[in-house]
Amino acid sequence: MHLIFSTIFITLFLFISLYIYRRFILKINISSSLKNLLKVFLLINYLFIIVYLLGKFIIDMPYIVYYIASLSIGILFLFFLITIVYDISRTILNKSSISIHRRSFLKKSLDYLSIIFLGTITSKAIYNARKVQVLDVDIKIKNLHQPYSIVQISDVHISKLIDKKYIKNIVNTINKLNADIVVITGDLIDTNINNAQEALNELKYLKSKYGTYFIVGNHEYFYDVKKSINAVKNLGITVLENENVYIGPKDKGFNLAGVYDVFGYRANYYEPDILKALKDKQNSPTVLLSHQPRYINEIISGVDLVLSGHTHGGQIHPFNNLVKLQQPYVKGLHQHNKDLQIYINQGTGFWGPAMRLGTVCEISNIRIY
Repeated sequence: MHLIFSTIFITLFLFISLYIYRRFILKINISSSLKNLLKVFLLINYLFIIVYLLGKFIIDMPYIVYYIASLSIGILFLFFLITIVYDISRTILNKSSISIHRRSFLKKSLDYLSIIFLGTITSKAIYNARKVQVLDVDIKIKNLHQPYSIVQISDVHISKLIDKKYIKNIVNTINKLNADIVVITGDLIDTNINNAQEALNELKYLKSKYGTYFIVGNHEYFYDVKKSINAVKNLGITVLENENVYIGPKDKGFNLAGVYDVFGYRANYYEPDILKALKDKQNSPTVLLSHQPRYINEIISGVDLVLSGHTHGGQIHPFNNLVKLQQPYVKGLHQHNKDLQIYINQGTGFWGPAMRLGTVCEISNIRIY
């Protein structure tokens, strides 16, 4: 499966690189030395994509090499977007009725501004991915008799890039929030358990009044979902497997339910079951943990708020527009119908390139009241 994925991946990015070469690098009016530098950069960037895939699936390589290799994917994506805009702008400019002198000036300005803009947004995207932000969210829930604080993290993607140091920083940040509960809404682990264990162990130090709760995401299925569940349980974290628990004092709290991910339908095991998850719940408001926002379409009644992740908020804009083709919501709080709300965390880590543009690595500090 990894071989097929890698082959498709490499082929796709080869065509993208060729498009950038033909429609941008060969068309820009800059010095020959700078143009040659861009050609070499594009080639090296493509080779680093191959290095990234080797590091992800086959070879154990130094952190710094793997980190730089991961950036190559995001850089190529941004370069591709810039090239599309450049291509369209250049075509419009060539068909305009302005004087040759003015057209030449605008063309040269477009060339240099495109390069500068690419460098700027790439730098910003790299910076954004290394900074975790706490977002405060207030959500009104009907018939909730007292307020509660829920800290949500999601899509941490523990891997070669999301390591022990990264998790320790997240834990320290969460502990300062004095939450009633901490919830982890899937895609915590994105490597085999042995490689993830050192970073996972940091989650033992999470502190909250009523404990930490976890549900699986689609990536847990890629690396043995059963082992992932057991590894999380061994940390003292409660895994909600199509079940619910009661949070808070009797008649003043809320039900916290959790389901398996919809990827379970494809895998034919660990499938989500909303009826089972809500079985025997108390007559109080209910918060449901569901990794993918689209699972909300399977909820008929009995849930007041869904907490999800999966989308990364699009991670690198404008990729968020493609996410909308699969998910009903991409990030933030939404009123799904008169009885049901959903909040989507943008992801506390990242997947693929260590880059974010138009999104943040989010810790959601949610107050329900």
